[in-house]
Amino acid sequence: MLIFSLDRGTDLALALSVRLAQPLADFEDRAFEDGEHKWRPLCDPRAQHVFVLASLHGRPDASPHDALCRLLMFIGTLRDHGAARITALVPYLAYARKDRRTQPFDPLALRYVAQLFEAVGTDDLVVLEAHNPAALQNAFRLPTQQLEAHQAFHTVARAIAERGPCAVASPDPGGVKRAQLWREALETELSQPLGFAMVDKRRRAGRVSSQHLVAGDVEGTTVLLLDDLIASGETMVRAATALRLAGARDVVAFAAHGLFTGEACRLLGDPAISRVVVTNSVPSFRVPADSALAGKLVVVSTAALFSLAISQRCASLPATPPLR
Repeated sequence: MLIFSLDRGTDLALALSVRLAQPLADFEDRAFEDGEHKWRPLCDPRAQHVFVLASLHGRPDASPHDALCRLLMFIGTLRDHGAARITALVPYLAYARKDRRTQPFDPLALRYVAQLFEAVGTDDLVVLEAHNPAALQNAFRLPTQQLEAHQAFHTVARAIAERGPCAVASPDPGGVKRAQLWREALETELSQPLGFAMVDKRRRAGRVSSQHLVAGDVEGTTVLLLDDLIASGETMVRAATALRLAGARDVVAFAAHGLFTGEACRLLGDPAISRVVVTNSVPSFRVPADSALAGKLVVVSTAALFSLAISQRCASLPATPPLR
């Protein structure tokens, strides 16, 4: 087994290496004067099951499509040089939100990304909290696994539930299934019932509107407000405000991916939200230490989820897989 992390030195990569007692394999990233790169493994991948960790978010020095191109080129190189099996570990999958056509001549970006992964010889894909799990499975012909981010939130949620009545809520109708699954898992773990709610959200011509409508009873509860990602923060603040008006005592926002784009650091300072909990799928480089968000931000690790996914794959395959 070999594990490469194309995001050098991230907390997730280092924690994953420690959990698996497996050093990260080294690779060369050579930049040319015209901006092109060459990515080359510095160990022999022949007959190995290779795992490549790369989160496809934008960053100060690279865009999401830069990160995607790097991952695809590296997987293609591993395939050319005899890797027996290649698993892409993608904490944040770029372009996953564009999974259906909503306007004339719209792209289906998720399907095109799937075709690119298949073209370079990826054997399977592990992602954290896809925007739409059904769309993910339908777009990819290769095997995919979604890791549910709420499993990383259990410790925080348990501590909150011990202090009083709780409810789980979705900030929009599209996330209801995600929130319901977490509610069911928490009820089993805590052996107590939890409330449930959904906040109305409508999008028309790119504009989001709602009338603070809440379906469900949140009176006197601490609401665990769950979404797959936080970008601008507007959806979470709108939902938290609606829940507070509906009688919620407190609202804690949870999201797998903290992108925190635009005015998010200011908006999420709104007192309607007491804490913001995200995973380490995207480093919080857009959150200044003196911002309104920084004081209420909690980042939890997903290393346990990814290490389990790796261990399960290693246990289910022959010790020495045949060469292709």
